[in-house]
Amino acid sequence: MSFAWAKPYEPKTELGRWIDNRLPLPRLVYNAVGGGYPVPRNLNYGWNFGVLSGIFLTIQIVTGIVLAMWYYASADGAFNSIEHIMRDVNAGWLMRYAHANGASFFFIVVYIHIFRGLFYGSYKAPREMVWMLGLVIYLLMMATAFMGYVLPWGQMSYWGAQVITGFFSAIPVVGEPIRVWLLGGYAPDQAALSRFFSLHYLLPFVIAGVVVLHIWSLHIPGSGNPTGVDVKSEKDTLPFHPFYTAKDGWFVGLFLILYCAVLFFAPNALGHPDNYIPANPLATPAHIVPEWYFWPFYAILRAFTFDLILPAKLWGVLAMFGSILLLFFLPWLDKSPVRSGHYRPVFKRFFWILMLDIAVLGFCGVMPAEQPYVAISQIATAYYFAHFLIILPLVSKFERTLPLPNSISESVLHGEAEEAAPLGSTPAAAQ
Repeated sequence: MSFAWAKPYEPKTELGRWIDNRLPLPRLVYNAVGGGYPVPRNLNYGWNFGVLSGIFLTIQIVTGIVLAMWYYASADGAFNSIEHIMRDVNAGWLMRYAHANGASFFFIVVYIHIFRGLFYGSYKAPREMVWMLGLVIYLLMMATAFMGYVLPWGQMSYWGAQVITGFFSAIPVVGEPIRVWLLGGYAPDQAALSRFFSLHYLLPFVIAGVVVLHIWSLHIPGSGNPTGVDVKSEKDTLPFHPFYTAKDGWFVGLFLILYCAVLFFAPNALGHPDNYIPANPLATPAHIVPEWYFWPFYAILRAFTFDLILPAKLWGVLAMFGSILLLFFLPWLDKSPVRSGHYRPVFKRFFWILMLDIAVLGFCGVMPAEQPYVAISQIATAYYFAHFLIILPLVSKFERTLPLPNSISESVLHGEAEEAAPLGSTPAAAQ
């Protein structure tokens, strides 16, 4: 579909024309995120978190490269090298806090991005590949975050590595050899620290590559929108630049102010105080807790307390990984032809129950493995899987949805004549 406002890229200078003929990178950028890319005109602020994810990935890569110049991947020197960065390296404290808190903010914006996709049906055809590549990015983020958490070599780093790699020992026959292979020994030590540092440095660049595929796959069907209605005419769209670059720009600035507030005034609020104690294999912490973004999965892992054919530990590991892998099958579990949760009243109620359920799992994940938290996590885990495997397929089959607008522009103009909106005008101007 062609759009009247979508002007083809035209280099303004002789140098620009020379580059465009030999390496048309500016043309590629213009068509991907510039004035040549049509975007639905009704996108809300939920669509800003994709750009924010890219911003925080960039922050993590840049600060990580700087920190790697001073970090010493040694079981004897890792903890002291972190202290050296914090105390002696110029602006080292800023780089370290920016990296540590950047990881938390990266997960915050990605979680909001995922939940927005769940509510607005971003996993439905024709955007299944966009959704699945996003989940691949999320899995790579989890692996990267875990390895990064080990690198300071504090108490929680060491015992976190001990617990997480211990998951693999639950796999029959091959589990323990896999764990030994991952650690390079029978317990976290020099070999484990070296390979975790190597992989932690490499994986962000792998994530960046998958992000390129994620964006590429998005540009084939085009962006979704809050109504879930497909683009039908040029009146339904606006050029990405300047309308959405301006909207994204100020929202990124607002979110970075919040990030800086945490960075400068509460830099340790999202961390664990035990990680400022050097790793001691002979002293187990009273309560081993992963980073906050892993709490719901940690609760699912601990929800299985009895053997049933398979050992309880193996059930917990399978459930924990299954809770993420299950999301890959969402396009086929939810068969409703309506994408947006705004027009699915029953789905909307169960969506918010799911959000509450995930919050309960997160609460149980940070609490000790004792009653009543174990029982609550068992109920919440059962509901989590029931939502996707039972409730969602039944709702998509029997739900009576609300009528959809005839077009995106109709939903933006609230029933006013489409012709009243001049091409390229904002919704506010059209009203």
